[in-house]
Amino acid sequence: MMLRVAVRWNWKPMASLPLTTFAYKQQQFHTLNPRPPCRTFRLLCRTSSSAVAHTSLPLSADLNRYLRCSMPQSSPLRVAVLVSGGVDSSVALRLLHAAGHSCTAFYLKIWFQEDFENFWSECPWEEDLKYAKAVCSQVDVPLEVVHLTDEYWNNVVSYLIEEYSSGRTPNPDVLCNTRIKFGAFLDAIGGMGFDYVASGHYANVIHPCADGMNEPSVLELSQDTVKDQTYFLSHLSQSQLKQLLFPLGCIPKDEVRRLATKFDLPNKDRKDSQGICFLGKIRFSEFVARHIGEREGIILEAETGDFLGKHRGFWFYTIGQRQGLRLPGGPWYVVEKDVKNNVVFVSRNYFSFDKRRRVFRVGSFKWLSEVPPGQTSQLQCKVRHGPGFYDCSLQMEVEGDGQGHSAVVRISEDDQGLAAGQFAAFYEGRRCLGSGVILEFWDDHSFPVCTKALEIARMEDKSMLGNPVKIKVKPDSPQEVCDSAELASKTS
Repeated sequence: MMLRVAVRWNWKPMASLPLTTFAYKQQQFHTLNPRPPCRTFRLLCRTSSSAVAHTSLPLSADLNRYLRCSMPQSSPLRVAVLVSGGVDSSVALRLLHAAGHSCTAFYLKIWFQEDFENFWSECPWEEDLKYAKAVCSQVDVPLEVVHLTDEYWNNVVSYLIEEYSSGRTPNPDVLCNTRIKFGAFLDAIGGMGFDYVASGHYANVIHPCADGMNEPSVLELSQDTVKDQTYFLSHLSQSQLKQLLFPLGCIPKDEVRRLATKFDLPNKDRKDSQGICFLGKIRFSEFVARHIGEREGIILEAETGDFLGKHRGFWFYTIGQRQGLRLPGGPWYVVEKDVKNNVVFVSRNYFSFDKRRRVFRVGSFKWLSEVPPGQTSQLQCKVRHGPGFYDCSLQMEVEGDGQGHSAVVRISEDDQGLAAGQFAAFYEGRRCLGSGVILEFWDDHSFPVCTKALEIARMEDKSMLGNPVKIKVKPDSPQEVCDSAELASKTS
Protein backbone atom coordinates (compact mmCIF):
# COMPACT_ATOMS: atom_id res chain seq x y z
CA MET A 1 0.00 0.00 0.00
CA MET A 2 1.46 3.32 -1.03
CA LEU A 3 1.07 6.18 1.41
CA ARG A 4 -1.10 9.09 0.37
CA VAL A 5 0.86 12.15 1.39
CA ALA A 6 -0.77 15.42 2.33
CA VAL A 7 0.69 18.14 0.17
CA ARG A 8 -0.84 21.29 -1.22
CA TRP A 9 -0.30 20.42 -4.87
CA ASN A 10 -1.70 16.89 -4.52
CA TRP A 11 -4.03 17.19 -1.58
CA LYS A 12 -5.04 13.86 -0.06
CA PRO A 13 -5.51 13.89 3.72
CA MET A 14 -3.01 11.42 5.15
CA ALA A 15 -4.38 11.65 8.68
CA SER A 16 -7.64 10.07 7.57
CA LEU A 17 -5.95 6.91 6.35
CA PRO A 18 -6.44 3.79 8.49
CA LEU A 19 -3.41 1.92 9.69
CA THR A 20 -2.57 -0.91 7.37
CA THR A 21 -3.87 -4.28 8.51
CA PHE A 22 -1.73 -7.31 7.79
CA ALA A 23 -2.41 -11.01 8.02
CA TYR A 24 0.45 -12.32 10.15
CA LYS A 25 1.67 -15.86 10.24
CA GLN A 26 3.51 -17.54 13.05
CA GLN A 27 6.45 -17.87 10.66
CA GLN A 28 6.96 -14.12 10.99
CA PHE A 29 7.98 -14.71 14.63
CA HIS A 30 11.39 -16.19 15.32
CA THR A 31 11.77 -17.20 18.97
CA LEU A 32 15.00 -16.65 20.88
CA ASN A 33 15.59 -17.22 24.60
CA PRO A 34 12.68 -19.70 24.82
CA ARG A 35 11.27 -20.31 28.27
CA PRO A 36 10.59 -24.02 28.81
CA PRO A 37 8.35 -25.96 28.97
CA CYS A 38 6.32 -23.97 26.38
CA ARG A 39 6.51 -25.73 23.04
CA THR A 40 3.42 -24.31 21.30
CA PHE A 41 2.83 -20.61 20.72
CA ARG A 42 4.76 -19.69 23.80
CA LEU A 43 3.25 -16.24 24.40
CA LEU A 44 -0.03 -17.81 25.49
CA CYS A 45 1.42 -20.03 28.19
CA ARG A 46 3.58 -18.19 30.68
CA THR A 47 4.89 -18.83 34.11
CA SER A 48 3.63 -16.37 36.72
CA SER A 49 5.41 -13.03 36.79
CA SER A 50 6.03 -13.33 40.51
CA ALA A 51 8.23 -16.32 39.85
CA VAL A 52 10.59 -14.43 37.59
CA ALA A 53 10.15 -10.75 38.42
CA HIS A 54 13.14 -10.33 40.70
CA THR A 55 15.79 -12.75 39.51
CA SER A 56 18.31 -9.96 38.94
CA LEU A 57 18.45 -6.62 40.70
CA PRO A 58 16.33 -6.53 43.89
CA LEU A 59 13.67 -3.84 43.99
CA SER A 60 15.02 -1.22 46.37
CA ALA A 61 14.12 2.24 47.53
CA ASP A 62 16.95 3.56 45.39
CA LEU A 63 15.53 1.89 42.27
CA ASN A 64 11.92 2.56 43.16
CA ARG A 65 12.20 6.26 42.33
CA TYR A 66 12.90 5.34 38.70
CA LEU A 67 9.73 3.28 38.31
CA ARG A 68 7.15 6.07 38.25
CA CYS A 69 6.52 5.61 34.53
CA SER A 70 6.48 1.79 34.75
CA MET A 71 3.14 1.40 36.59
CA PRO A 72 4.68 -0.23 39.69
CA GLN A 73 1.43 0.21 41.63
CA SER A 74 -0.51 -1.96 39.17
CA SER A 75 -0.98 -5.68 39.58
CA PRO A 76 1.53 -7.53 37.39
CA LEU A 77 0.92 -6.66 33.76
CA ARG A 78 1.79 -8.55 30.61
CA VAL A 79 3.99 -6.17 28.64
CA ALA A 80 5.43 -6.53 25.13
CA VAL A 81 8.72 -4.62 25.15
CA LEU A 82 10.33 -3.41 21.93
CA VAL A 83 14.10 -3.83 22.16
CA SER A 84 16.70 -2.63 19.67
CA GLY A 85 19.94 -3.75 21.29
CA GLY A 86 20.56 -0.20 22.47
CA VAL A 87 20.86 1.11 26.00
CA ASP A 88 17.52 2.95 26.19
CA SER A 89 15.25 0.04 25.29
CA SER A 90 17.34 -2.32 27.45
CA VAL A 91 16.95 -0.11 30.53
CA ALA A 92 13.22 0.22 29.80
CA LEU A 93 12.95 -3.58 29.79
CA ARG A 94 14.80 -3.92 33.09
CA LEU A 95 12.67 -1.25 34.78
CA LEU A 96 9.46 -3.00 33.76
CA HIS A 97 10.91 -6.28 34.95
CA ALA A 98 11.93 -4.68 38.27
CA ALA A 99 8.40 -3.27 38.65
CA GLY A 100 7.09 -6.83 38.74
CA HIS A 101 5.59 -7.09 35.28
CA SER A 102 5.69 -10.17 33.06
CA CYS A 103 7.69 -9.08 30.02
CA THR A 104 8.29 -10.49 26.57
CA ALA A 105 10.84 -8.73 24.41
CA PHE A 106 10.41 -8.18 20.67
CA TYR A 107 13.03 -7.25 18.10
CA LEU A 108 11.69 -5.88 14.80
CA LYS A 109 13.57 -7.01 11.72
CA ILE A 110 12.96 -4.39 9.05
CA TRP A 111 15.83 -4.51 6.60
CA PHE A 112 15.31 -4.43 2.86
CA GLN A 113 13.90 -6.78 0.28
CA GLU A 114 15.99 -9.20 -1.75
CA ASP A 115 17.34 -6.62 -4.18
CA PHE A 116 19.16 -5.01 -1.24
CA GLU A 117 20.92 -8.19 -0.19
CA ASN A 118 24.32 -6.71 -1.06
CA PHE A 119 23.71 -4.00 1.57
CA TRP A 120 22.87 -6.33 4.45
CA SER A 121 26.47 -6.84 5.50
CA GLU A 122 26.58 -3.11 6.24
CA CYS A 123 23.54 -3.11 8.53
CA PRO A 124 24.20 -3.55 12.25
CA TRP A 125 21.13 -5.72 12.89
CA GLU A 126 23.20 -8.82 13.73
CA GLU A 127 25.08 -6.94 16.43
CA ASP A 128 21.85 -5.33 17.66
CA LEU A 129 20.20 -8.71 17.99
CA LYS A 130 23.21 -10.14 19.82
CA TYR A 131 22.97 -7.41 22.45
CA ALA A 132 19.19 -7.72 22.71
CA LYS A 133 19.48 -11.45 23.35
CA ALA A 134 22.21 -10.94 25.99
CA VAL A 135 20.13 -8.33 27.84
CA CYS A 136 17.07 -10.61 27.88
CA SER A 137 19.13 -13.60 29.02
CA GLN A 138 20.23 -11.76 32.16
CA VAL A 139 16.71 -11.88 33.60
CA ASP A 140 15.22 -14.83 31.70
CA VAL A 141 12.95 -12.69 29.53
CA PRO A 142 11.89 -14.41 26.30
CA LEU A 143 12.75 -12.69 23.04
CA GLU A 144 10.83 -12.81 19.76
CA VAL A 145 12.06 -11.59 16.38
CA VAL A 146 9.26 -10.17 14.22
CA HIS A 147 9.78 -9.84 10.47
CA LEU A 148 8.25 -6.63 9.15
CA THR A 149 10.38 -6.06 6.06
CA ASP A 150 7.55 -5.67 3.56
CA GLU A 151 5.50 -3.51 5.91
CA TYR A 152 8.45 -1.22 6.49
CA TRP A 153 9.13 -0.93 2.80
CA ASN A 154 5.50 -0.20 1.88
CA ASN A 155 4.78 2.26 4.69
CA VAL A 156 8.06 4.07 5.33
CA VAL A 157 10.68 3.57 2.63
CA SER A 158 8.27 4.07 -0.27
CA TYR A 159 7.04 7.20 1.46
CA LEU A 160 10.60 8.51 1.66
CA ILE A 161 11.20 7.89 -2.03
CA GLU A 162 7.95 9.51 -3.17
CA GLU A 163 8.40 12.57 -0.96
CA TYR A 164 11.97 13.24 -2.07
CA SER A 165 10.93 12.72 -5.69
CA SER A 166 8.30 15.43 -5.22
CA GLY A 167 10.76 17.92 -3.73
CA ARG A 168 9.58 17.59 -0.14
CA THR A 169 11.54 16.70 2.99
CA PRO A 170 9.97 13.73 4.79
CA ASN A 171 10.43 12.59 8.37
CA PRO A 172 10.65 8.79 8.39
CA ASP A 173 10.83 8.53 12.19
CA VAL A 174 7.29 9.82 12.66
CA LEU A 175 5.91 7.37 10.11
CA CYS A 176 7.98 4.50 11.53
CA ASN A 177 6.40 4.98 14.95
CA THR A 178 2.88 5.41 13.59
CA ARG A 179 2.87 2.65 11.01
CA ILE A 180 5.49 0.12 12.13
CA LYS A 181 6.42 0.10 15.82
CA PHE A 182 2.94 0.99 17.02
CA GLY A 183 1.06 0.10 13.84
CA ALA A 184 2.04 -3.11 12.07
CA PHE A 185 3.61 -4.50 15.24
CA LEU A 186 0.46 -3.89 17.29
CA ASP A 187 -1.50 -5.68 14.58
CA ALA A 188 0.92 -8.60 14.75
CA ILE A 189 0.49 -9.18 18.51
CA GLY A 190 -3.12 -8.07 18.76
CA GLY A 191 -4.45 -11.45 19.84
CA MET A 192 -1.71 -12.40 22.29
CA GLY A 193 -3.17 -10.90 25.43
CA PHE A 194 -0.68 -8.16 26.25
CA ASP A 195 -1.84 -5.33 28.48
CA TYR A 196 0.65 -2.79 27.10
CA VAL A 197 3.45 -2.32 24.60
CA ALA A 198 6.56 -0.53 25.88
CA SER A 199 9.65 0.99 24.28
CA GLY A 200 12.67 3.09 25.19
CA HIS A 201 11.22 6.39 23.93
CA TYR A 202 11.70 9.51 26.03
CA ALA A 203 8.06 10.49 26.53
CA ASN A 204 5.43 10.18 29.21
CA VAL A 205 1.96 8.67 28.79
CA ILE A 206 -0.65 9.35 31.46
CA HIS A 207 -3.44 6.80 31.39
CA PRO A 208 -6.82 7.42 33.07
CA CYS A 209 -7.69 5.74 36.35
CA ALA A 210 -9.81 2.60 36.34
CA ASP A 211 -13.00 4.58 37.00
CA GLY A 212 -12.28 6.91 34.07
CA MET A 213 -11.40 4.50 31.31
CA ASN A 214 -13.48 6.45 28.80
CA GLU A 215 -11.15 9.41 29.28
CA PRO A 216 -8.31 9.79 26.76
CA SER A 217 -4.72 8.89 27.53
CA VAL A 218 -2.38 11.89 27.44
CA LEU A 219 1.09 12.22 25.89
CA GLU A 220 3.37 14.57 27.83
CA LEU A 221 6.95 15.75 27.56
CA SER A 222 9.55 13.56 29.20
CA GLN A 223 11.55 14.77 32.16
CA ASP A 224 14.56 15.13 29.86
CA THR A 225 13.35 17.89 27.55
CA VAL A 226 16.52 17.77 25.44
CA LYS A 227 16.17 14.05 24.72
CA ASP A 228 12.34 14.24 24.58
CA GLN A 229 10.82 12.30 21.65
CA THR A 230 7.17 13.36 21.77
CA TYR A 231 7.70 15.06 18.39
CA PHE A 232 8.24 11.61 16.84
CA LEU A 233 5.16 10.24 18.62
CA SER A 234 2.85 13.15 17.90
CA HIS A 235 1.04 11.52 14.96
CA LEU A 236 -0.20 8.49 16.88
CA SER A 237 -3.90 7.81 17.32
CA GLN A 238 -5.66 7.64 20.67
CA SER A 239 -6.19 3.89 20.26
CA GLN A 240 -2.43 3.45 19.81
CA LEU A 241 -1.54 5.72 22.72
CA LYS A 242 -3.82 3.82 25.12
CA GLN A 243 -1.69 0.71 24.61
CA LEU A 244 1.71 2.26 25.29
CA LEU A 245 4.13 2.60 28.20
CA PHE A 246 7.35 4.61 28.16
CA PRO A 247 9.37 3.74 31.28
CA LEU A 248 12.07 6.33 30.50
CA GLY A 249 9.66 9.27 30.46
CA CYS A 250 10.45 10.07 34.09
CA ILE A 251 14.23 9.72 33.86
CA PRO A 252 16.96 12.00 32.46
CA LYS A 253 19.29 10.48 29.88
CA ASP A 254 22.35 10.61 32.14
CA GLU A 255 20.44 8.66 34.79
CA VAL A 256 19.52 6.04 32.19
CA ARG A 257 23.22 5.52 31.52
CA ARG A 258 23.84 5.13 35.25
CA LEU A 259 21.03 2.59 35.48
CA ALA A 260 22.59 0.62 32.63
CA THR A 261 25.74 0.36 34.73
CA LYS A 262 23.73 -0.49 37.85
CA PHE A 263 22.00 -3.30 35.97
CA ASP A 264 25.37 -4.35 34.51
CA LEU A 265 23.86 -4.50 31.05
CA PRO A 266 26.03 -6.11 28.35
CA ASN A 267 25.55 -2.98 26.21
CA LYS A 268 26.06 -0.43 29.02
CA ASP A 269 28.95 1.25 27.18
CA ARG A 270 27.39 1.10 23.74
CA LYS A 271 26.96 4.40 21.92
CA ASP A 272 23.49 5.62 20.96
CA SER A 273 22.49 4.75 17.42
CA GLN A 274 22.24 7.51 14.84
CA GLY A 275 20.24 7.64 11.62
CA ILE A 276 17.94 5.08 10.07
CA CYS A 277 18.85 1.47 10.78
CA PHE A 278 18.00 -0.02 7.41
CA LEU A 279 20.72 2.08 5.76
CA GLY A 280 23.47 0.72 7.97
CA LYS A 281 26.70 2.32 6.78
CA ILE A 282 25.24 3.23 3.41
CA ARG A 283 25.11 6.98 2.85
CA PHE A 284 21.63 8.36 2.40
CA SER A 285 22.65 9.98 -0.89
CA GLU A 286 23.54 6.52 -2.24
CA PHE A 287 20.14 5.22 -1.20
CA VAL A 288 18.38 8.13 -2.92
CA ALA A 289 20.46 7.70 -6.08
CA ARG A 290 19.63 4.01 -6.22
CA HIS A 291 15.87 4.53 -6.07
CA ILE A 292 15.25 7.93 -7.63
CA GLY A 293 18.27 8.04 -9.90
CA GLU A 294 20.25 11.07 -10.96
CA ARG A 295 19.33 13.87 -13.36
CA GLU A 296 21.73 16.71 -14.00
CA GLY A 297 20.46 20.17 -13.18
CA ILE A 298 21.88 23.62 -12.58
CA ILE A 299 22.63 25.65 -9.46
CA LEU A 300 21.76 29.36 -9.64
CA GLU A 301 22.49 32.18 -7.21
CA ALA A 302 19.10 33.42 -6.03
CA GLU A 303 20.00 37.11 -5.93
CA THR A 304 21.86 37.39 -9.28
CA GLY A 305 20.80 34.45 -11.44
CA ASP A 306 24.47 33.58 -11.91
CA PHE A 307 25.10 30.02 -13.09
CA LEU A 308 27.32 28.55 -10.35
CA GLY A 309 27.48 24.87 -11.14
CA LYS A 310 25.58 21.63 -11.64
CA HIS A 311 23.91 19.09 -9.35
CA ARG A 312 22.70 15.48 -9.62
CA GLY A 313 19.02 16.14 -8.92
CA PHE A 314 16.98 18.49 -6.75
CA TRP A 315 15.89 15.57 -4.55
CA PHE A 316 19.35 15.44 -2.99
CA TYR A 317 18.82 18.87 -1.39
CA THR A 318 16.55 20.40 1.20
CA ILE A 319 15.87 24.02 2.16
CA GLY A 320 18.58 25.34 4.47
CA GLN A 321 21.09 22.64 3.47
CA ARG A 322 24.69 23.72 3.26
CA GLN A 323 26.56 20.40 2.95
CA GLY A 324 27.23 18.78 -0.40
CA LEU A 325 26.98 21.86 -2.66
CA ARG A 326 30.71 21.85 -3.44
CA LEU A 327 30.79 25.57 -4.21
CA PRO A 328 33.77 27.79 -3.28
CA GLY A 329 33.52 31.10 -1.47
CA GLY A 330 30.79 29.94 0.90
CA PRO A 331 29.11 29.03 3.04
CA TRP A 332 26.28 28.56 0.53
CA TYR A 333 22.77 27.50 1.51
CA VAL A 334 19.92 25.98 -0.50
CA VAL A 335 17.15 28.59 -0.37
CA GLU A 336 14.64 27.40 -2.99
CA LYS A 337 14.06 24.54 -5.44
CA ASP A 338 12.32 24.54 -8.81
CA VAL A 339 11.02 20.99 -8.91
CA LYS A 340 9.55 21.24 -12.41
CA ASN A 341 12.77 22.45 -13.99
CA ASN A 342 15.22 20.63 -11.68
CA VAL A 343 16.94 23.83 -10.53
CA VAL A 344 18.45 24.52 -7.11
CA PHE A 345 18.73 28.14 -5.93
CA VAL A 346 21.45 28.99 -3.42
CA SER A 347 22.58 32.05 -1.48
CA ARG A 348 25.33 33.17 0.87
CA ASN A 349 22.88 35.55 2.56
CA TYR A 350 20.48 32.96 3.94
CA PHE A 351 20.50 34.53 7.40
CA SER A 352 20.79 38.13 6.18
CA PHE A 353 17.47 38.80 4.48
CA ASP A 354 14.40 39.77 6.44
CA LYS A 355 12.57 36.54 5.71
CA ARG A 356 9.57 36.42 7.99
CA ARG A 357 8.93 32.72 7.76
CA ARG A 358 6.36 32.77 10.50
CA VAL A 359 3.27 31.69 8.56
CA PHE A 360 2.72 28.24 7.04
CA ARG A 361 -0.04 25.77 6.34
CA VAL A 362 -0.41 22.37 7.94
CA GLY A 363 -2.68 19.50 6.90
CA SER A 364 -3.30 15.81 7.62
CA PHE A 365 -3.84 16.56 11.31
CA LYS A 366 -4.00 13.77 13.81
CA TRP A 367 -5.07 14.85 17.29
CA LEU A 368 -4.13 12.49 20.10
CA SER A 369 -7.46 13.12 21.86
CA GLU A 370 -9.24 12.59 18.50
CA VAL A 371 -10.64 16.14 18.53
CA PRO A 372 -8.99 19.52 17.80
CA PRO A 373 -7.95 21.58 20.83
CA GLY A 374 -10.60 23.78 22.39
CA GLN A 375 -8.46 26.89 22.10
CA THR A 376 -5.97 27.45 19.30
CA SER A 377 -4.62 30.94 19.98
CA GLN A 378 -2.11 30.18 22.74
CA LEU A 379 -0.34 26.98 21.84
CA GLN A 380 3.28 25.94 21.32
CA CYS A 381 4.72 23.98 18.43
CA LYS A 382 7.83 22.18 17.27
CA VAL A 383 8.76 22.07 13.60
CA ARG A 384 11.58 19.58 14.19
CA HIS A 385 12.92 17.28 16.87
CA GLY A 386 14.73 19.10 19.66
CA PRO A 387 14.10 21.10 22.83
CA GLY A 388 13.01 24.30 21.06
CA PHE A 389 9.38 25.49 20.97
CA TYR A 390 7.60 28.39 19.31
CA ASP A 391 4.52 30.07 20.68
CA CYS A 392 1.90 29.73 17.96
CA SER A 393 -1.71 30.08 16.95
CA LEU A 394 -3.83 27.95 14.64
CA GLN A 395 -6.55 29.15 12.31
CA MET A 396 -8.46 26.07 11.21
CA GLU A 397 -9.67 25.96 7.60
CA VAL A 398 -13.11 24.36 7.57
CA GLU A 399 -13.95 22.50 4.38
CA GLY A 400 -17.21 21.36 2.84
CA ASP A 401 -17.68 18.50 5.28
CA GLY A 402 -17.46 20.92 8.19
CA GLN A 403 -14.15 19.44 9.34
CA GLY A 404 -10.86 21.30 9.76
CA HIS A 405 -8.44 19.27 7.65
CA SER A 406 -5.87 22.05 7.41
CA ALA A 407 -4.87 25.20 9.25
CA VAL A 408 -2.78 28.34 8.95
CA VAL A 409 -0.07 28.38 11.63
CA ARG A 410 1.57 31.56 12.90
CA ILE A 411 4.67 31.16 15.04
CA SER A 412 6.24 33.74 17.33
CA GLU A 413 9.70 33.85 15.74
CA ASP A 414 11.24 33.48 12.30
CA ASP A 415 12.23 29.97 11.26
CA GLN A 416 14.56 29.75 8.26
CA GLY A 417 14.33 25.98 7.90
CA LEU A 418 10.63 25.30 7.33
CA ALA A 419 10.29 22.51 4.78
CA ALA A 420 7.21 21.05 3.13
CA GLY A 421 6.76 17.40 4.12
CA GLN A 422 8.04 17.79 7.67
CA PHE A 423 5.73 17.50 10.66
CA ALA A 424 4.65 20.29 12.98
CA ALA A 425 3.73 19.05 16.48
CA PHE A 426 1.50 21.11 18.76
CA TYR A 427 1.58 21.43 22.53
CA GLU A 428 -0.33 23.02 25.37
CA GLY A 429 2.11 23.31 28.24
CA ARG A 430 3.70 19.88 28.68
CA ARG A 431 0.90 18.10 26.87
CA CYS A 432 1.39 17.05 23.24
CA LEU A 433 -1.87 17.58 21.36
CA GLY A 434 -1.00 16.04 17.99
CA SER A 435 0.62 17.01 14.70
CA GLY A 436 0.18 17.60 11.00
CA VAL A 437 2.24 17.80 7.82
CA ILE A 438 3.70 21.13 6.71
CA LEU A 439 2.22 21.86 3.30
CA GLU A 440 3.74 25.20 2.37
CA PHE A 441 4.74 28.60 3.67
CA TRP A 442 3.32 31.71 2.07
CA ASP A 443 4.97 32.88 -1.15
CA ASP A 444 5.64 36.38 0.17
CA HIS A 445 7.63 34.82 3.01
CA SER A 446 9.81 32.68 0.72
CA PHE A 447 13.43 33.55 0.01
CA PRO A 448 13.46 36.28 -2.67
CA VAL A 449 14.59 34.86 -6.02
CA CYS A 450 15.22 37.51 -8.69
CA THR A 451 13.46 37.56 -12.04
CA LYS A 452 16.64 36.76 -13.98
CA ALA A 453 17.15 33.55 -11.96
CA LEU A 454 13.54 32.51 -12.52
CA GLU A 455 13.80 33.11 -16.26
CA ILE A 456 17.01 31.07 -16.51
CA ALA A 457 15.39 28.25 -14.56
CA ARG A 458 12.62 28.06 -17.16
CA MET A 459 15.04 27.87 -20.12
CA GLU A 460 14.59 24.64 -22.05
CA ASP A 461 18.13 24.51 -23.43
CA LYS A 462 20.39 25.26 -20.48
CA SER A 463 23.50 24.32 -22.46
CA MET A 464 23.33 27.89 -23.78
CA LEU A 465 24.52 29.07 -20.36
CA GLY A 466 28.05 27.94 -21.12
CA ASN A 467 30.44 27.48 -18.23
CA PRO A 468 29.69 28.41 -14.60
CA VAL A 469 30.81 31.86 -13.51
CA LYS A 470 33.93 32.29 -11.41
CA ILE A 471 32.66 32.74 -7.87
CA LYS A 472 34.03 35.77 -6.09
CA VAL A 473 34.79 36.03 -2.40
CA LYS A 474 31.71 36.98 -0.43
CA PRO A 475 31.61 40.76 0.28
CA ASP A 476 31.44 41.99 3.86
CA SER A 477 27.86 43.19 3.37
CA PRO A 478 25.21 41.72 1.06
CA GLN A 479 25.26 43.44 -2.32
CA GLU A 480 21.89 44.45 -3.73
CA VAL A 481 22.14 43.07 -7.24
CA CYS A 482 18.48 42.71 -8.05
CA ASP A 483 16.12 45.64 -8.00
CA SER A 484 13.48 45.05 -5.34
CA ALA A 485 10.82 45.31 -8.01
CA GLU A 486 12.32 42.28 -9.72
CA LEU A 487 12.12 40.05 -6.68
CA ALA A 488 9.46 37.41 -7.07
CA SER A 489 8.61 34.06 -5.67
CA LYS A 490 9.70 30.95 -7.44
CA THR A 491 6.14 29.98 -8.19
CA SER A 492 5.26 33.20 -10.03
